[in-house]
Amino acid sequence: MVRFVNAKINLGLDVVLRRPDGYHELSSVFFPIGLHNGSPENPEPFNDILEVHLRGNGREDELVFSGRKVACRPDENIVVKAVSLFRSALAARGSSLPAVSLRLDKHIPDGAGLGGGSADASFTLRVLNDLTGSTFSTSELLAMAKSLGADCPFFIINSPALASGIGEVLTPVRVNLDGCWILVVKPDVYVSTREAFAGIVPALPSRHISSIISLPVADWAAAGLKNDFEPHIFRLHPELAELKAFLYSSGALYASMSGSGSSIFGIFPSRSAVVDAASAVSSSFPDALPFIIKP
Repeated sequence: MVRFVNAKINLGLDVVLRRPDGYHELSSVFFPIGLHNGSPENPEPFNDILEVHLRGNGREDELVFSGRKVACRPDENIVVKAVSLFRSALAARGSSLPAVSLRLDKHIPDGAGLGGGSADASFTLRVLNDLTGSTFSTSELLAMAKSLGADCPFFIINSPALASGIGEVLTPVRVNLDGCWILVVKPDVYVSTREAFAGIVPALPSRHISSIISLPVADWAAAGLKNDFEPHIFRLHPELAELKAFLYSSGALYASMSGSGSSIFGIFPSRSAVVDAASAVSSSFPDALPFIIKP
């Protein structure tokens, strides 16, 4: 069974408070990207490619990773953890998971605020559930995904959602990007989650994201749609602020850093506009990777 794994961007990100347990409460709209990549209308490559088969009892798991390298030990890989978690959940039901053959070809950049690792893990849960006869309900998969990471539940539902809590409380939301195209740019900069949160100052926003997102895209910035990580991260990595400004000068209706960084995305009014912007980015930022994406 093969699945093309998509990513997400954050349309606004307000860090509203720090909880006693050390986690931060946030408000953000998670928006899936890459759902159409590989189609005739949006042929540009972007997604990770996940292939899973059941090998049968009495054999060992075969886990193969290719493409972009992820800097972690195999036992720390979130996909490996997802397989182990699913196997344990089946065992609790009195069933078992045969050995699996899993191959993951990585294309979504890591350290980019796109949720690529979280998506890989959640898609692994979904595929294993399909292969074993849909043993678990969506709510049960959501609970499993939450134990793997705050972003993981989003990729179980994989549709636009207002995220609150630490990102695991999801409310469906409509985002009108009809006719628009997105350019995601990953510069040669890595921002760790620890680095991002080290400089954050929680505060309640003057206007809730859900009310801003209902406006036309061109009005979002003026209405206060923002990413609270930007001031701190932009001071550490001024090239990211330069890239955001470049996307606006190239015709973006709205531009922002995604998540805790380091990718910057711009929303453009047409395919021709986003293609021109991607070409301009390649010329002016030769070390950056631009990805053209149909919403």
